[in-house]
Amino acid sequence: MKSATTSAGLALGALAVMTGLLTLVFHDPAGRRAVLWSAGITVGVQVLSFCVARLAPPDKVFTAWAGGAVLRMLTLVVYALVLLKPLGLPPMAALLSLAALLFVTTVLESWLLTS
Repeated sequence: MKSATTSAGLALGALAVMTGLLTLVFHDPAGRRAVLWSAGITVGVQVLSFCVARLAPPDKVFTAWAGGAVLRMLTLVVYALVLLKPLGLPPMAALLSLAALLFVTTVLESWLLTS
């Protein structure tokens, strides 16, 4: 496995690049705000799930990774049902950006945990 700092750096770099690309797609102020909220939420969820997966015993890494995937799905549902209205975010930009960022971190996490 890669070191924790290398993994964190790669994950944050990928999130920064993806966030930049998403702000090009959702270029209005409300869309950019939604992308930034999604990026912040993704960082929190990713840190939590990656730490759990890294601390899991070697025979339980896949189970911990699957738990992280469930956490990501629940995050998307809670974001859609609870947070969008109070924050005043446009649903299309918020949900698409969160789903895209969570997808990228899921794929990247599986690669980082196996290399």
